[in-house]
Amino acid sequence: MREPAFIRQNADKWKQFEALLDRKSDASPDEQAELFIQITDDLSYAKTFYPNSKVTKYLNTLAGKVHQTIYKNKKEDSNRFVQFWAYELPYLFYHSQKQLLYAFIVFAIAIFIGALSSANDPTFVRLIMGDSYVNMTLENIKQGDPMGVYKKMNEVDMFLGITFNNVRVSFLAFVAGVLLSFGTVYILFSNGIMLGAFQYFFYQKGLFLTSFLTIWIHGTLEISAIVIAGCAGMVMGNSILFPGTYSRLESFKRGARQGVKIIIGLVPIFIIAGFLEGFVTRHTELPNVIKLSIILISLAFIIWYFVIYPRHLHQADSSEAIFLEGILE
Repeated sequence: MREPAFIRQNADKWKQFEALLDRKSDASPDEQAELFIQITDDLSYAKTFYPNSKVTKYLNTLAGKVHQTIYKNKKEDSNRFVQFWAYELPYLFYHSQKQLLYAFIVFAIAIFIGALSSANDPTFVRLIMGDSYVNMTLENIKQGDPMGVYKKMNEVDMFLGITFNNVRVSFLAFVAGVLLSFGTVYILFSNGIMLGAFQYFFYQKGLFLTSFLTIWIHGTLEISAIVIAGCAGMVMGNSILFPGTYSRLESFKRGARQGVKIIIGLVPIFIIAGFLEGFVTRHTELPNVIKLSIILISLAFIIWYFVIYPRHLHQADSSEAIFLEGILE
């Protein structure tokens, strides 16, 4: 068989192998073993008939990557924690970009609806936030400390309580995805409406900037993590709705496994958000420049780690696929 014919016959298979390697954590041992056998067979054939060809070098590199995926030594196992945060989770987010965008859009629309409803119905904020909270905040405003709610509890109790509640909300947003993603959409929508009403309430009182620079010290991470948890729920829900080439049960298992990993990845973010709310947000006397710096650093981290870095990592690891496209032309 001539080399161009050999490449055309196997090119689609090699591309699928590249994609499978990009999803290292999703490849079962059986899939990895079958992958390794087929690649080594193609490599053996290429070495026999095209020993000095670029395609032989390509297959040799691909076989090495498969081998490393299967046969990890103990040192690599000890770095499992680092591998998860540096590669596995970002790869997962690269393949979940659409769900993340959908979760963000749902949440943003809900914020707008919450603010619009508050603007047209003075009683709406009480319906959403509750009379006791609104009355307490109005009293704090009269006393000249509109953000006084963050000073009611001691630091440690507030940190633990807020962190637990945030993890609970994110877990619910994920689990609700089993209702074909509609449960996740509902939780995102309800939290978005609450945030919109809450923020507009302070805007009506002429305290938008004060509330923004205080609330979003912790809210940047906290709200972002809730949206990302919604992404996890949609990943699981969409795996049921759109199983693709998998059986619906197998697709659900894969979607649930991916969603759990996303939720695990959010736990440190909720801990940091809880720490900021318990120990930093209460200091309303902090200069605005410090508050704004914390908000911008938090936002930059979210955008970089969950959007930019996954794309960069994928592009860097796709060099072999780009090479393959070149030799097929």
